[in-house]
Amino acid sequence: MRQKKAIITGASRGLGKDMALELAKDAVDIIFSYHSNETKAKELISEIEAIGQKAVAFQFDANSPESGKAFMNQAIDYLKRENGSSGFDFLINNAGTGAYNLVADTTEVQFDEMMNIHLKSVYFLTQAALPHLKESGRIINISSGLARFSLPGMSAYAMMKGGVEVFTRYLAKELGGRKITANVVAPGAIATDFSGGSNRQEDKQVLISSITALGRVGEADDIGGVVAFLCSDKAGWVNGQRIEVSGGMLV
Repeated sequence: MRQKKAIITGASRGLGKDMALELAKDAVDIIFSYHSNETKAKELISEIEAIGQKAVAFQFDANSPESGKAFMNQAIDYLKRENGSSGFDFLINNAGTGAYNLVADTTEVQFDEMMNIHLKSVYFLTQAALPHLKESGRIINISSGLARFSLPGMSAYAMMKGGVEVFTRYLAKELGGRKITANVVAPGAIATDFSGGSNRQEDKQVLISSITALGRVGEADDIGGVVAFLCSDKAGWVNGQRIEVSGGMLV
């Protein structure tokens, strides 16, 4: 059986880490990026290797277009060395961070950072990956429940996620001839380090639980399995879709 391979951005911790582990359990080798915490990246490599899969990590700063090119070049060079081919099967654009500020207070620097990280880097890293993505491959872009509902202070972040959702539909349309699917996974509120770990705060957890049908805050391991499903043969006919994974937040 041919060994499948995934490239995941921002996988050293949080949602990306769980995605990487769930895919490794499905016998997928992992190439992933980390922003600055090399120690966490090495820990994840060890966990994936303990499952029985290969893993390698390269640094990537999503706020820098040049860093995206360097990351993809390193990933492709690694694939060529290891396999004699640059081809891979799954691209998961997950890297990101939050910026809490009301519209009246958002600076141009903050806006540009959100645009670079969540929209521009996703667009051009995907562009660089396309020549190497195999026929019948999968692209999964990570959005947010905030692209559907509105909470004060997240406008710049949510706008970019909305752009990612539009981009994903265009990918699905343009790549159909290569049998490549493109879908969005949109998590709700998740208790990770994202945005300073605010979703771990007790008062916010009470609020989130009260507006979520399943009555709790999400955890990282609520998301990885959905991404793994979209990379599986069972999801081959799912294309151009937005799948919100929020426990029924603000339904």
